[in-house]
Amino acid sequence: MIPDRPLLVSLLTLVDSIPLALSPPQGRGRPKHYPDRLFLRALVIMIVRHLPKVHTLMTVLEQPELDYLRALLTENGRYPSRRTFERRLQSIPDRLPAQIGCLGRHLVALLHPWQDCGRAVAIDSTPLRALGGVWHQKDRKADKLPHTSIDTEAHWTKSGWHGWVYGWKLHLVTTIAPVWIPLAAELTAANIADNKQAPTLLEELPVDVRFVLGDTHYQDPELQACCATRDRVLIATKRGRYPHYDDGVAVRRVFHELRFRAIENLNGQFKGIFDCLGQVPTRGLMPTRRYILAAVLVYQLALLHRFESGGDLRVGLKALLKAA
Repeated sequence: MIPDRPLLVSLLTLVDSIPLALSPPQGRGRPKHYPDRLFLRALVIMIVRHLPKVHTLMTVLEQPELDYLRALLTENGRYPSRRTFERRLQSIPDRLPAQIGCLGRHLVALLHPWQDCGRAVAIDSTPLRALGGVWHQKDRKADKLPHTSIDTEAHWTKSGWHGWVYGWKLHLVTTIAPVWIPLAAELTAANIADNKQAPTLLEELPVDVRFVLGDTHYQDPELQACCATRDRVLIATKRGRYPHYDDGVAVRRVFHELRFRAIENLNGQFKGIFDCLGQVPTRGLMPTRRYILAAVLVYQLALLHRFESGGDLRVGLKALLKAA
């Protein structure tokens, strides 16, 4: 059981108990004085307190009432400088996909989500609207920026549900089970094709995954071969005009329903919890990638907290994080 203490402190303490993804070898220069876990804690504070900018985080932590949070960001009596926070948090997005995959595998080992069902996952992407205005294609081709509020690193995509969206894509893989566990995630500009990003996501999955369920965007021979090399079966919605009448249509309809219930509900829950139903709160690829992937990590930590406290793993996660 988690002891009686502030909820945010409990989430920050959980960071010390999770396995860490392997860090790349350190190059030349001064050795790191502060461990990676310290900056993962800082990311958790940014997400839970809705502080999308490092500058805002630093300003908030300077308040005397938050000395208890500053203590959790101290190593051997030393507190990182503002420049250290900016530098380390700028480099951390490149390691977040591996960390999400590492924690996802850890959660699977703890929660046993497939104990009473098949070992299947759902893969999909969901669009996120960029902060500010939109950069129309005619202006982009003419290298004309009509307004300074436009995020020039974002791009366009067309969603069957949302229509045309200028912004980003959150690529996500989740368990198809009674509990939705994010297993892999990445954020890209919205024009990156789902099937091209998928192989990187599949590398982070637990070895016992056997079925990968996706929509028509994942109907790709190269992706099928990629799954086959890992003894997995890719099941994607068939292209072409509906309705289909081939022999496998009834089976695909069942798999489509399973995929839809898992990934679409998780996407909706994620956007609702972290206030991403409108525009994202950040500008630029690096800050947006850091904020959204850190939100996925916080979602995983919330699942771990609920598991250790004996709570519900699907209901009340938004209230839990709001209470922190």
